[in-house]
Amino acid sequence: MKKAITFTIAFLLTFCLSAQSATYEYAKRDTGYLCLDLYQPATPQTDNYCIVFVFGGGFIVGQRNSPEHVEYARQLTEQGYTVACIDYRLGLKGADLSGLKIIKALDKAIQMAVEDLFDATAFLVKNAQKFNISPDKIILCGSSAGAITVLQGDYELCNRTEIAKVLPNDFHYAGVISFSGAIYSHHGRVKYKETPAPTLLLHGICDRLLTYKSIRFANLGFFGSAKIAKQFEKYDYAYFIRRYEGLGHEVAMLMMHELNLTDFFIQKYIKEKQFLQIDEELYDGTVESTKWTHIRPWQVYKR
Repeated sequence: MKKAITFTIAFLLTFCLSAQSATYEYAKRDTGYLCLDLYQPATPQTDNYCIVFVFGGGFIVGQRNSPEHVEYARQLTEQGYTVACIDYRLGLKGADLSGLKIIKALDKAIQMAVEDLFDATAFLVKNAQKFNISPDKIILCGSSAGAITVLQGDYELCNRTEIAKVLPNDFHYAGVISFSGAIYSHHGRVKYKETPAPTLLLHGICDRLLTYKSIRFANLGFFGSAKIAKQFEKYDYAYFIRRYEGLGHEVAMLMMHELNLTDFFIQKYIKEKQFLQIDEELYDGTVESTKWTHIRPWQVYKR
């Protein structure tokens, strides 16, 4: 017990010395207030980049301030970035997911999460000067359900859909980072009216929980990283895709593991504004295959 207490105190002291954090309410819903935790580098930065992180959990579970997310934010602040870890409504929690009802429920859950993401973004834009960030330097990052949310958010924004109207007409995200994400479309395809933000896609080729390729049913489609990258290549959008051989959904949990790649992406694609299209297939022997490699959606959502 003493060792655990000592470790916790040491961790908190290290975090406090390396970053500053505060919690803000950014929206009110029928379910209560939504908050974000803002982590800022101990030394004020001049380039003012802010990474908005959206956690995963299948739109059922998850917390913005779980220990692994706090540590991830700390690591990013050490690289000089401000980080906002946000709440969002968990739209599948308690929903009827039997049969085809899961399609409608998932659609609704994604839209709710994106709406909350946009409200958090609008809050950051409104308070940009106070938080020492630049509205044109806001980067999205998400894992699993959070990765769906950030990819969908940029997709909705670039297509100027109704829920994007909360953001300024000239607003664009500076970049998008997706750890095992996908886009949900009602048009049977992924197509942007405006050029999307430079996007980093990380996905396990064997991912069966959150499709690496695509799933279509009539005009409805769920498009994973492989399909998104294909569209980015076709229309000459900037992207970097890393395809992990032999891995499934565990890639959603590689945020800490891929800190260097994340920093490379931000430096080259966003700060230096280089137009790059990088497509690599990687076998990473340091990442162990787990139960998440072959798990299917119905194994997660069954009642």
